[in-house]
Amino acid sequence: MNYKEFGRTGETLSILGFGAMRFPTKDGDTANIDYEKAIPMVRYAIDHGVNYLDTAWTYHNGKSEAFCAEVMKDGYREKVKIATKSPIWDVKERKDFNKFLDQQLENLQVSTIDFYLLHAVNQNTWNACKAAQYKSFLDEAKACGKIKYAGFSFHDEINLFKEVVDDYPWDFCQIQLNYMDESYQAGLEGLKYAYEKGLGVIIMEPLRGGTLSKTELPKALEDIWNQSDIKRTPAEWALKYLWNKPEVGVVLSGMSEMYHVEENIRISSQIDVGTLTAKEKNLIEEAKKFYNEKTVVNCTSCQYCMPCPVGVNIPENFWALNHDSQFDDRGKANFWINGWLSKGARASSCIECGQCEDKCPQKIEIRKYLKVVSEKYEKIV
Repeated sequence: MNYKEFGRTGETLSILGFGAMRFPTKDGDTANIDYEKAIPMVRYAIDHGVNYLDTAWTYHNGKSEAFCAEVMKDGYREKVKIATKSPIWDVKERKDFNKFLDQQLENLQVSTIDFYLLHAVNQNTWNACKAAQYKSFLDEAKACGKIKYAGFSFHDEINLFKEVVDDYPWDFCQIQLNYMDESYQAGLEGLKYAYEKGLGVIIMEPLRGGTLSKTELPKALEDIWNQSDIKRTPAEWALKYLWNKPEVGVVLSGMSEMYHVEENIRISSQIDVGTLTAKEKNLIEEAKKFYNEKTVVNCTSCQYCMPCPVGVNIPENFWALNHDSQFDDRGKANFWINGWLSKGARASSCIECGQCEDKCPQKIEIRKYLKVVSEKYEKIV
C-alpha cells in the first residue's frame, strides 16, 4: 500500500480508502448488510494497509455506522481512521448538530471521530449550516475531542466550493472526480484550489458508480486501451488517472465484492505519482470522448435520490439505459428492467412527485429519463 501526508493534518493516510455505502446485502434490502461477507472484506483491506474507512449517517439506510463499529472491534479501531458525515439537510438549529454527532459516536462506539464532514454541501444546505452556526459547532466538537478533523463533502458549482473553502479553517474536503468529471462540480479547479489552501482532498466516485470499471468492453473502447504498451484493467486506468495527481490524497472506493478489494489493493500498491506518460494521458482522453458520446443520463449511482417514496430503483433504471448505450447491449438492459427489477422498482411506477430531483447532486431530470426507460424497455402486459 502507498501512503501520503494528508494536507495540514500531518496524518499519513493510505491512498485507497474504503467507502462504506455499497456493501453486499441480503434479500435485496440495502439496510440488511451481509456481515459474514462484508466484515472480512473490510478487515482484509485494513490488514493490507487501508487505514481510512468512510461512512455516513444515511448509508445503507442508516445501518452503515453500526456495521463499521463491528468492523473496528478485535483491535481494528487502532488500525484505521474512521470518517463519517453530519446529515446537514436535517439540521434546523445549532442543537441538531450536537444531536446527530452524539448519536453517531454511539453508533460507531467510539469516543472520537477522526474525520468528520458536513455531508453533501450545496447552496441550500450551506445556507442552513451557516444559519445553524456550523463554525461554533465544529470548533466546540474539536475542542472537546468528539472529532479530530473537520471537513465537508461537496455537490454544487465551483464558485460555491471556493466560498465554502474560504469560510472556515477546514482540515480536508471530499469531492467527486474521475476522468469523466474534470469540469463537473468542484472538478480539477476545485481540487487544485483546496490543495493550495492546505486542505487534504478525498476523492469520491472515482469509477463513476462502477461505469469506468466494466470489463466487458465494446470493441471501440477495447481498441483504445489496447494501444497502451502496458495492459491495465479499466478500473486501473481510472484509479491511476487520479493517483497520478499530486493534489489527490485518498481515493474512496465503494467495494461490494472481495475481488474489488483485492484488485484495488493491488493497483494502489503499484501506483506512483506522476508516472502516466503523454501517450497514456491521450488514451484516457480518447476513452473519455467515447463515453461522453455514449452516455444518456449522467447518473453516478450515488443513491442520494433514494429511497423513492413509491419504491422506484432510480439508479438501476438509469444503469440499464446507460449500459445499453455505452456497451451496445440492449439484451442485458432489457433483462435488468424486466427480469431483475421488481415491478414496483421499474420506471413506470414513478408518480412524478419530484422528491428525487430535489436530492440529486447531479441535477438530473430524473422524471424525464424514467419515462425514457419505461418507454424503451418495459413490456406491455
